[in-house]
Amino acid sequence: MSDTMTDKSSVDLAALLCSRLCHDLLSPVGAMSNGLELLADENDPAMRQQCMDLLNQSAKTSTDKLKFFRLAFGAAGGFGEMVEVAEPKAVIDALVADNKRVEANWAIDAAKLPKDAVKVMLNFAHMALEGLVRGGTLDIGAESTGGNTEIVVRATGPKIAFDETVGKALQGELPSDELSSRTAPAHMLYLMSEKSGGGLQYQLSDEALVLGAVLPEPEGLIG
Repeated sequence: MSDTMTDKSSVDLAALLCSRLCHDLLSPVGAMSNGLELLADENDPAMRQQCMDLLNQSAKTSTDKLKFFRLAFGAAGGFGEMVEVAEPKAVIDALVADNKRVEANWAIDAAKLPKDAVKVMLNFAHMALEGLVRGGTLDIGAESTGGNTEIVVRATGPKIAFDETVGKALQGELPSDELSSRTAPAHMLYLMSEKSGGGLQYQLSDEALVLGAVLPEPEGLIG
């Protein structure tokens, strides 16, 4: 019975994550569709160029988001336990570049990080970026120490927008029947950290959001 319930919960979580992916892709893909319709009916060279610019920007945004979801939710990064830091860094830098009012700072010395740590870092960065509604600074740090990978993502700005139900999901305090596509990524991170024996936490103020994680490194990597 418990296995059946676990399977159902996994399916429900996967469905919510898919809903989140579709929600985030709807806007840029819709913009491409609109751009193609305008292009088909437009004869003025200047207007056609504007349509092409819209298509190029929407295609880039869609690609950047797909790369993010591939690493943040999927099994990207190869078959090994470690992922080159350059991969998630490029994905996050691309998302930051879409918001001209946000500056990203990095403090990661390692060339590779465990897959679960990369998923946590990506999702933390995405949550923090969404919180910087008026722009600000995104600081991302990670280090391996004492057999653990520690991750800290901090968003600072004039106004932080963060739904505290997301925080409850991060800490396993949100009932599964209250999950939504918005809180599903945080719940996924909680399940990952619980399975590995790690922990997640957050602190929120008017001008700062700090997201932190401590994750044991996979067996075979310690030492």
